[in-house]
Amino acid sequence: MSVEPHGAGVRAAAAKAIRAVRFDGVSLKAALPKALAGLRDPRDRALCEAICFEAARWLPRYEAVLARLLERPLATSARDVHGLLLAGLAQLDAMQLADYAAMSSTVEAARVLGQPRLVGVVNGVLRRFLRERDALFAAVDADPAARHAHPQWLIDTLRRDWPDAVDATLAANNAPASLWLRVNLRHGTREAYLQRLRAEGLDADAPAIAPAALRLHTHLAPTRLPGWDAGDVSVQDLAAQLAAPALGVLPGERVLDAGAAPGGKTAHLLETRPDIELVALDRDTRRLQRVGETLARLRLKATVQAGDASAPDGWWSGRAFDRILLDAPCSGTGIIRRQPDIKWHRRAADIPALVALQARLLDGLWPLLRPGGRLLYATCSVLKDENERQIDAFLARTRSAAAIALPDHHGRASGSGRQRLPGEDGGDGFFYAALEKRGAGTTGGTAAAAAGGGAAGRVPA
Repeated sequence: MSVEPHGAGVRAAAAKAIRAVRFDGVSLKAALPKALAGLRDPRDRALCEAICFEAARWLPRYEAVLARLLERPLATSARDVHGLLLAGLAQLDAMQLADYAAMSSTVEAARVLGQPRLVGVVNGVLRRFLRERDALFAAVDADPAARHAHPQWLIDTLRRDWPDAVDATLAANNAPASLWLRVNLRHGTREAYLQRLRAEGLDADAPAIAPAALRLHTHLAPTRLPGWDAGDVSVQDLAAQLAAPALGVLPGERVLDAGAAPGGKTAHLLETRPDIELVALDRDTRRLQRVGETLARLRLKATVQAGDASAPDGWWSGRAFDRILLDAPCSGTGIIRRQPDIKWHRRAADIPALVALQARLLDGLWPLLRPGGRLLYATCSVLKDENERQIDAFLARTRSAAAIALPDHHGRASGSGRQRLPGEDGGDGFFYAALEKRGAGTTGGTAAAAAGGGAAGRVPA
């Protein structure tokens, strides 16, 4: 059989990344750079990335198929070949590549992986899949977890929290995410940038709900966007672009972005209000480097500081903040489209610990907010334990806190906040809750007016 060597190399690189995700607990985001590093041709890199994403997206379903195709699990020493089989299924099923092209290069990749004895196994398994595809899927799809390619605990939780939207959410999670841009309005209008895109043969949608947002119809490397090096544009999902307006920052205010890395919301706040005094905080010093790089590219200035938001005594100067953005650590269940391995790695047992951490962050940051100030709690989760119920519990134990209404385009009402589900308007799943600090000298109306709505909550008795 005549095989293009580089085609096998692409499949072998993908297999190693998929193996790392499947067996080693490595995130796809961390595994991909290593896989792509040895591929010079941009077309090979794009193909490798696509294979990895589709294999990760449908991993629970493909594992159920492989369990029926393999007489016994492959040895631990052959886990790269297991990853290769997943890569093969992704090409033949989700990607709909021509059978001969996918088969020949994938089979030959077993040799590239140093497993020549398993070439016949790869060939036999993938050929049997092609012959029995319909029957195999009919059999495994009797299990909802395999049919939807989601863990059963997550399906059950979505059904409990969003009974009218569970099917749409599962489907959205299994679809590729749109590429959203945020135009730097300090450098020009959104319409002007849209014309620059069209001049290069690119087109985009401009939604009404986010004045700087464009949804690009073509996926390409951000560095290839016009004006990237000049800071004219950034990549940021539509839902994430709604956070900065919800904070309602006024000129000259002192603002804390807690959990700032990688810096998208930090930059958006500064692009909107360049005269504010902003502290970008994150406990991960390595991730803080990305914040610095983002600000440098966009020519923005902020105080970038390492620290634990739940323990302010270690970093806080004692000066209160007018506004605090808490982009809290969460399950990531609203961004599965972008990080499909979340479905494989996240466990139901992870959620209570995340909920406890979020509560500590809320309690730790609230004293840093001046009376009359506002804290925006945001997550990229769709689970009510992390969102609606989390905020309800905070309001119940915090006498000085009251919820502020947010505009309808922030999503459906969810307790004292707003929830966007994956795929709505083409964006990610995201939760927002705006909280005002009541105290001496505050009226309770100023913050609500800045948000564009009236008070939605109450001061707990």
